[in-house]
Amino acid sequence: MTALAQLAHQPIGVFDSGIGGLSILQALRAELPQEDVVYVADSAHAPYGERDEALVRERALRITQDLIDQHHIKALVVACNTATAVAIAELRALHPALPIVGVEPALKPAAARSRTHRVGVLATRATLASAKYRALQMSLQTEAAFIDVPCDGLAAAIEADNTPEIARLCQHYLTALGPLGQKVDDIDTIVLGCTHYPFASKVFNENGASGLELLESGAPVARQTRRLLEAAQLLNTQGGELTAVATGSDTSLRWALAHWRIA
Repeated sequence: MTALAQLAHQPIGVFDSGIGGLSILQALRAELPQEDVVYVADSAHAPYGERDEALVRERALRITQDLIDQHHIKALVVACNTATAVAIAELRALHPALPIVGVEPALKPAAARSRTHRVGVLATRATLASAKYRALQMSLQTEAAFIDVPCDGLAAAIEADNTPEIARLCQHYLTALGPLGQKVDDIDTIVLGCTHYPFASKVFNENGASGLELLESGAPVARQTRRLLEAAQLLNTQGGELTAVATGSDTSLRWALAHWRIA
């Protein structure tokens, strides 16, 4: 077996601060079912969106190095908007030979789909404050108006499966966006700018977002991962194993994997 063929059998590494990245993992498993995947939930430091940038950067670098050293990954998916915004440039500089895919809020497709040209963005405070996000928004300023709402506490509530708190926060943050609907000044498209938030899509719909388009990043990330692996001739045809680990308690991770039937 050639070195390239051996590398193709190595796993894809995926990490997030907790269960939010499972929305990305779910899309990856659908797009690339024959790939082995190692998923790391950094539950000891969750959620990243409410941590300072230095800690998020340090954790991203540490987890990536551990995935390389311990699991010999062939590619990396940073399944967290905050970690992508804070650390992906440094990760790519440190590991130039490793295909790395990040997550960013789906502003571009949202701007293209919005008929009212008003797009709501629900994300963590850290993501919205990042230079990467501001540059992305600036590049699209002539295509749509973006109304940003930092959703403090929502990722943590989803991690804890705190149903009443999730409902309260979803309603609160939808109200903070302003008028929702199809009229001229309404927001008709909402970007879920944290990988945790797709798991609250039903709750968003029940609390005012019904009839609006909710955009997430799972499918685009999965397609980009496939493209990079194809370009590098690293697609696997004989795998499919999932390894999921947590740096702290794995209770939420095990529950979420079973609840959303991710295997």
